Amino acid sequence: MSSLEKEKAGKVAATGYVLTVEAPGRIGFSSYDERPLAPNEVRIATLYSGISAGTEMTAFLGSNPYLHKRWNPERRLFDDAETSWEFPMPTIGYEEVGEIVEVGIDVSGLVPGQLVWGAWGHKSSHIASDPWATARLLPESLHPVCGIFAQIGAIALNAVVDANIHLGEFVAIFGQGVPGLMVTQLVKASGAEVIAVDWLASRLEAAKASGADHVINSAEADPAETIKALTCGRGADVSIEIAGAYGALHDAIRSTAFNSRVIVSGFFQGEGKGLRLGEEFHHNRVELVCSQIGGVSRATDHRWDRLRLDQTTMKLLAQGKVDFRKLISHTFAAHDAQQAFDLLRDVPNEVLQVVLDFQG
Repeated sequence: MSSLEKEKAGKVAATGYVLTVEAPGRIGFSSYDERPLAPNEVRIATLYSGISAGTEMTAFLGSNPYLHKRWNPERRLFDDAETSWEFPMPTIGYEEVGEIVEVGIDVSGLVPGQLVWGAWGHKSSHIASDPWATARLLPESLHPVCGIFAQIGAIALNAVVDANIHLGEFVAIFGQGVPGLMVTQLVKASGAEVIAVDWLASRLEAAKASGADHVINSAEADPAETIKALTCGRGADVSIEIAGAYGALHDAIRSTAFNSRVIVSGFFQGEGKGLRLGEEFHHNRVELVCSQIGGVSRATDHRWDRLRLDQTTMKLLAQGKVDFRKLISHTFAAHDAQQAFDLLRDVPNEVLQVVLDFQG
């Protein structure tokens, strides 16, 4: 190895580890050997990884449809004959940030010590190409843990892009968990009047701190009647459902103005109980728009893609237009991941963003 190559190489562990789901409700760990880098690659040591309280918990709890059916990507249909996933399996973490610790001999512009955000699962390290890492450098003004919000923030931002919000409109946001609170901040930054709906008082307080103009406790008041009263009888110009609860979706439909739209961002589980589509949905010509991070709006896909959503989230954080770091409620050492997942399962109403720290 030349002196230049030695200078570019960092200290690298011989093995790494990844969190696994051994069975429903049980986290495990699996080790892997660190391979040598290709000339155009960098090695990233994970610093923090966020746990998704929605999608990821469906894998931990065993309710995800991939565990019961097989997704056929060519036909874009679920088949009943097989399953896409089975236990044990790697966890499906997608909120990571890490530090470059080694660079390949052909890499230029990247050096050990730089921070990179991305989605590589709850792993102690990740190998990425030079262009991939370059596009995902963390702004220097941000605390490293902010890197976990690029992916989940993009999900929230995608819902806002799908909503096609106009200045001064009333936007009702159903669900004030972490994604919902992000949507609340983003919609407020867009110039709309924000109505936050949830059934937990603590989350409504967080919504106020995130800029909501009005909050509605759905356990105490009918959201549709309250929103109609706030909007001179019209209803919300657009509603965003991001709770993944059929009751919340039904409330969103009832609360939305005639000939307007509901953005459906939640990851629903099981049958759609509680939806009465022959009522307000039918009579008010409400448009339901699925907002899923696998795609972007047809109206904007010539300008927006997944990487732009991610990068914009980081830019907004760096500019101080949103503050997602305050949504972190608990941090655990990565080796204590079972406790973190148990907390989200057992007392989800007392938790916001949970972070795993890989630095121990």
